[in-house]
Amino acid sequence: MRHQMLCQPAATALRFELDQGESITCEVGAMIAMSSGLTVETTSKSKGGSGGIIKGLKRMFSGESFFLNHFTAQQPSQSLLIGPTMLGDCVHHTMRGGTMIVQGSSWLASTPGIDIDTTWQGFTSAIFSGESMFWVKCSGSGQLYLSSYGAIHCVEVNGDYTIDTGHIVAFEDSLKFNIGKASRSLIGSFLGGEGLVCKFHGQGKLYYQSHTLPSLGSLLGPKLKAK
Repeated sequence: MRHQMLCQPAATALRFELDQGESITCEVGAMIAMSSGLTVETTSKSKGGSGGIIKGLKRMFSGESFFLNHFTAQQPSQSLLIGPTMLGDCVHHTMRGGTMIVQGSSWLASTPGIDIDTTWQGFTSAIFSGESMFWVKCSGSGQLYLSSYGAIHCVEVNGDYTIDTGHIVAFEDSLKFNIGKASRSLIGSFLGGEGLVCKFHGQGKLYYQSHTLPSLGSLLGPKLKAK
């Protein structure tokens, strides 16, 4: 299977070229176009996985869909074009075992061998980090495709790294984070416009986004006229 990123990073779409027998699992509604030699199977579980209804319901808590679409090539050289709901970037990550924790709505697609589940990140982290209490948990081996609002950047954390709240896209589960002040004093943190931040520690890959939808909403909200 081959992939190509189109129109990065403002309005990224993904084009896949699948050989006969190859499959890709995508978010419901992500398909833009496809060739005639592809079939689509809609289920509530990962391709070849287990869990069914229970995992589907759990995914809904993280902001993902109950169903998953599995595209399989029945002929050689088949093309599939997909895109995320939000304007922004996509990124490709190769998994060789282990687990990737993904913010809700940022999982876009993955190959068979990657299980899509949900994990609880804690009430306190959710309230103060600007993220959800439930996250998507991707585990196994294969190719993972993520999306976000704004551009996506990757950093190899080895020790400590700080991200502004609400900008996390995904991180390997070898990394942990807690909520802290941007500067030494709480008053200074808020006067500087940073407030609370997510402080990661450990070793692993961390993906973060350049923009956030709540920031866009707070900017546009006062300018919109009430009906």
